[in-house]
Amino acid sequence: MGRMSRRAFAVAALAALTPASSAAAVPRHPQYPRDPRLTTEMRGMWVATVANRDWPSRAGLSASQQRAELIAHLDTAVRNRLNTVIFQVRPTADAMWPSPYEPWAQYLTGTQGKDPGWDPLGTAVAEAHARGLELHAWFNPYRIANHTDPQRLAASHPARRHPDWVLTYGGKLYYNPGLPQVRGFVQDAMLDAVRKYPVDGVHFDDYFYPYPVSGQTLDDDAAFYWYGGGFASRADWRRDNINRLVSEMLSRVKTIRPSTQFGISPFGVWRNAATDSRGSDTRAGVQTYDDLYADTRMWVREHWIDYICPQLYWHVGNAAADYAKLLPWWASVARGSGTRLYVGEALYKAGDAAQPAAWQDAGELSRHLTLARKHPEARGHVFFAAKDVTRNRIGGMARVVADHYAQSARSPR
Repeated sequence: MGRMSRRAFAVAALAALTPASSAAAVPRHPQYPRDPRLTTEMRGMWVATVANRDWPSRAGLSASQQRAELIAHLDTAVRNRLNTVIFQVRPTADAMWPSPYEPWAQYLTGTQGKDPGWDPLGTAVAEAHARGLELHAWFNPYRIANHTDPQRLAASHPARRHPDWVLTYGGKLYYNPGLPQVRGFVQDAMLDAVRKYPVDGVHFDDYFYPYPVSGQTLDDDAAFYWYGGGFASRADWRRDNINRLVSEMLSRVKTIRPSTQFGISPFGVWRNAATDSRGSDTRAGVQTYDDLYADTRMWVREHWIDYICPQLYWHVGNAAADYAKLLPWWASVARGSGTRLYVGEALYKAGDAAQPAAWQDAGELSRHLTLARKHPEARGHVFFAAKDVTRNRIGGMARVVADHYAQSARSPR
């Protein structure tokens, strides 16, 4: 379905509905007044909860300790003149809010399904809004677990009730994207949060079909047999499965909460030019179209998402994927599409001794933002991730703030 018809469907559906009710407005914190001189650009950071990457710092902290750590991340965002926090609330087919669909995330208490005694997502939304921050709820659609033992999941876990939904691949468990009932379930589970909380955005990252693992085959033969008829190849069928997830989520998000944005942050290479003349001047080992079955370019051109935030996690001059070549490629893709382009930035690499020399220079990320100023399609940046914003290793984040964030900015709408 073309861009206008798909969008027109969503708009028509909205016109017939009364806007969904939302939680009562939270008074703005007096310490964070609205600046009338604000510019407009995305300035975001991801808060990753999987494996306790950013928050909470470890499983088993008390509710008050967890809450204090979460608020500290929000305050760090404010101090760095950011305006958006992208908070991972469904890291492994679980929940950072009281969900009727899936168990509490194990990263809170150490035990999947155990009530932590408070509502992290509800608190995050309220406290972010009180500080003038947007809060985007970040979901991983298909990952179930970073292990292969279903018995380690909570007894109530849907993957245990529906073992036919589950694929084992690369040492992990995934829901099978090829099953229509799985697609409907994961959407329902994610949209429960959109109904309950006035989130400013719904956010997917780069995980759709799993990243390829050498020597292993993803066994979705049965699903392809039942649902793959009419497709020229299994790859085309897999891409259609992900396309359906994306386009359906757009319509459903807008129906429930019209002002909520829907955005995706994919791996930064759609296809190499050697594979497809429309691709980027890169030689990346992974291409989202071919390896993750995610046609990210089409989502932008068809305007199935409000924003795309490709993870351009390479330095300027990288031989396989040069930031200075990928940025204009993505700008050209976004041009005229109606889809906003934000750029995902690898703050975690700054000062990491294992990274190339470019990442030992505190000015590398600042140069990325300078390059982006030349492309009006680039409407801002998101930094991975919260712990690294706080750490500010070698002063990379401080340099960005000093060079580019002299005053506050509103997130684009």
